[in-house]
Amino acid sequence: MEPRSLSVCELGAYLSQRFSEDLLLRHLWVRGELSEIKRHSSGHTYFTLSEGESRLGGVLFRGDAFRQISWPRVGDAVLVEGRIAVYEARGIYQIYALRLIPLGAGAQSRAREELRRLLEREGLLDPRLRRPLPPFPEVVALVTSPTGAAVQDVIKVGGKRFPSCRFFVVPALVQGLGAPASLVRALRRAGHVPGVEAIMLVRGGGAREDLSPFDDEQVVRAARHSPVPLVTGIGHQTDLSLCDMVADASTPTPSAAVEKLLPDRQEILDRLESLARRGHMALSRSHDRASLQMDQWTQRGSRAVRSYLKEGEKTLDRLIQRHGAALGSALDGVGKALDLMEERLEALSPWHPLRRGFPFCEREDGTPLVRGEELFPGDRLRLRFMDAVALAQVEAVERAIPPSEAFERGIKP
Repeated sequence: MEPRSLSVCELGAYLSQRFSEDLLLRHLWVRGELSEIKRHSSGHTYFTLSEGESRLGGVLFRGDAFRQISWPRVGDAVLVEGRIAVYEARGIYQIYALRLIPLGAGAQSRAREELRRLLEREGLLDPRLRRPLPPFPEVVALVTSPTGAAVQDVIKVGGKRFPSCRFFVVPALVQGLGAPASLVRALRRAGHVPGVEAIMLVRGGGAREDLSPFDDEQVVRAARHSPVPLVTGIGHQTDLSLCDMVADASTPTPSAAVEKLLPDRQEILDRLESLARRGHMALSRSHDRASLQMDQWTQRGSRAVRSYLKEGEKTLDRLIQRHGAALGSALDGVGKALDLMEERLEALSPWHPLRRGFPFCEREDGTPLVRGEELFPGDRLRLRFMDAVALAQVEAVERAIPPSEAFERGIKP
């Protein structure tokens, strides 16, 4: 059987297909030393990774290159995220990178410093952005590894300090290649925990290089844009991560983060008891002062009242002496006027004519009689005197001229 031959293009296409079908090669991380790097005017960046005698070419296209904040230097150890594919035009395979991450203390330090300066220019490190922590949080989201010691430390210390607080653990990787993406997802989920009042971003202790995920740009931005106050306890005593710099409060350990966020129940009770004692003492002192002041006011008031009464008596005596004579004269005048009125009333009294000897004449039914023309023979009358009433009968009526008319006519009545 004659062997099958392939053209160069066919072989290139076959290899390209096989590379694209391999899951490992479609997304992987490759470590190596950067032996060559060239940033082209088109915006693409070409580089070469080496390890011993082995070489691997790579390209970082312009669309991904603009997100590369820190550029490693030739000789730096780097970690490249991307995919392996065949470049058919030259018949070689290379890595198509998404980003280059510096490795090693020097390169990581430069990358971290460049990112810090960028965040500072954007104002994300401004201390004025820090929000106050809630005084008595009841719901806290805990972003950390669910299997790490940090979880147990936080729950143990939190249960002693403030038992009413509930912790919701939001699982995340805290080291390794997948940690940055995992932390970003966890921080976003933590902000949507129902009723959450604060977020804790913590991990246990470790070497400084293990904390590189907390210097990742995406993680730092997710921490800064947390919808509620965020406290870090990343577990490194000497250096601050960039997440620590953007957090609302930072501490060196998970336990310290709990103590920073949660109030101490016993301290609260002691403070309340102290305030109660001080309040009772202050109230007692105020009562004593008020009682003493009331007694002083009472004594002053009594003296003032007695003084006013004495002055009033003196004033009244002076008024009586001053107006006594005028009052007596006025009373005498009133007495005389009353006597005169009494005389006038007496003269108008129907009993006055009786005292002068003129009886009061009336019919038997009590109707008074004034004019003689009203009388006829046979009428029965009653004549009222001062001390008796006489019954009489008219025998005859003689007409007489009225006194006023007789006076006008000059006739003697």
